[in-house]
Amino acid sequence: MPFGLKNADAIYQRLVNKVFATPIANTMEVYVDDMITKSAKEVDHVRDLDKTFKILRSYPMKINPKKCTF
Repeated sequence: MPFGLKNADAIYQRLVNKVFATPIANTMEVYVDDMITKSAKEVDHVRDLDKTFKILRSYPMKINPKKCTF
């Protein structure tokens, strides 16, 4: 780990689990380097993505658009 950070992965995982606690059980899977929003129907998927982006905006978290796939 750069700068001597030893538990950065675990700390980040705990942060993401806390931030996305509600959708993780229903529509999201969150891993250290992945956030996956899943839905059964296309209409529901747009709604679920909207909720995901609202949560991201409410915290000072940024995503890399080059790594996003829709």
